[in-house]
Amino acid sequence: MATSSDFIQFVADQVAGAADNIRYRKMFGEYMVYADDRPVLLVCDDTVYVKQIPGTMAVFTAHGITPDAGAPYDGAKPHWILDIENVDLATDMVHELARITPLPKSKKAK
Repeated sequence: MATSSDFIQFVADQVAGAADNIRYRKMFGEYMVYADDRPVLLVCDDTVYVKQIPGTMAVFTAHGITPDAGAPYDGAKPHWILDIENVDLATDMVHELARITPLPKSKKAK
């Protein structure tokens, strides 16, 4: 089951206040959400995932939440599942990930 267009728009709306520029891009049938051009959320099968790194765990801990883990697709490393309906948590998570995630390297022209 792929992510619906309604759900990805809901995700973008929920985290709109976390950064100046929130956008999403379809990738391999699912979506990546970007905050200020940094990849911050992976959305697969109408579920929002974040990387299991110290920065994301710190945000969950600050909100008193123990996150569930899951794999966004077969063969993927485990990720934390983000409750996108918790606007404060989701906004804080995207804000923190936009702060710590480096910009993707630009591709050189051939």
